[in-house]
Amino acid sequence: MNEAKRTAPLSNLQLELLKIYSAGVPDKYLDDLRILIARYLFGMARAKADKIWDEKKYTDDLLNELLQRHA
Repeated sequence: MNEAKRTAPLSNLQLELLKIYSAGVPDKYLDDLRILIARYLFGMARAKADKIWDEKKYTDDLLNELLQRHA
């Protein structure tokens, strides 16, 4: 007997992207959309990293020490 493969429900982001794609976005815009999404996610990750950096009171000297230690 074959069991149906269960998958997690789509995330809110996946649902929004499906709406965009169902609207018939021309292929020439897909790369631009990918770049926009990547820049947005990078910005969010950078903001989180900056917050952690500030909370832990890291310094450039510490970063340079870690880079030299693991070079």
